[in-house]
Amino acid sequence: MALLYLSAEGLWALLLVSFLHAAALAPLAPLSDTLALGAAAPARRNDASEPGFDYGWIRGAGSAAFIVGTILSGQLVGAYGIAMVIWLQALLLAAAAFCAPWVRQIPPRLTQQSTITSPGRGGIMALFRLEKFPLVMLVAALILGSHAMHDSFVVIRWSAAGIGPGAAGLLWSEAVAGEVVVFFIIGRPLLDRLGVSGAAALAATAGMVRWSVEAQTAWLPAMAAIQPLHGFTFALLHLANMRLLAEIVPPRLAATALTVYGTVGVGAAVALMTLVSGSLYAQFGAHGFWAMAVLCAIALPLARRLREAA
Repeated sequence: MALLYLSAEGLWALLLVSFLHAAALAPLAPLSDTLALGAAAPARRNDASEPGFDYGWIRGAGSAAFIVGTILSGQLVGAYGIAMVIWLQALLLAAAAFCAPWVRQIPPRLTQQSTITSPGRGGIMALFRLEKFPLVMLVAALILGSHAMHDSFVVIRWSAAGIGPGAAGLLWSEAVAGEVVVFFIIGRPLLDRLGVSGAAALAATAGMVRWSVEAQTAWLPAMAAIQPLHGFTFALLHLANMRLLAEIVPPRLAATALTVYGTVGVGAAVALMTLVSGSLYAQFGAHGFWAMAVLCAIALPLARRLREAA
């Protein structure tokens, strides 16, 4: 599907290829998360002696690879043209396909909570009958959906304020570096200390600070100061939600739960808020970021209601 971009011309051809490309990639994240959560060391501190690895290491490796890929693709595009991005992605996907059969299927651990809350047949509807699942979805939709205006319009905002492409690239890299630090180093200790509800509340608070600053200024030092907050507004929240979902969702529904979380709780919310952000930015400019701060403020009391399974 990636290679079809080379021959696609015009809106409808690009739209069709984009649809097929997205459909091919869509299952990778939830299936990879399911495998990683099943193989990772237990989240509980008193089980930390069991063999395994932190789930955050997997996501941190992906974030680090994003930084490397961004730098590498930028160099290749400068030397060989934009088509190198397509060839590079196709090569990496081919490598992933080659490596996938070597990944051992590790059965998810059965926990007492999983057994107790395990519903009968029912698929997606069974998930929404779980006590905390709808709340996890709502908190994720509010906090991660609040990123929509930043992802869509912040470069326009920075450009208008005189921040050039080089500095903008460094700001983006700084945000992703914040992800890496949280996923690899401070995420699990923060979760162990604060718990799921405390970590989610911290993510909501960081979002309020981040979007409030962006609503007021595009001063480069201020932008550089708040970019690392992405490690909290995205990475820490994701770790908290994955920990809670691993506790409350029965193993047989794990892949379904992560798919619903990623496509409905996150994907649909971001898509909707991107549409809303266009109107807000057109009418209010950077002050539209206040609406994103309000979303995080709404999420704050909801985040405090999240609790890890006993």
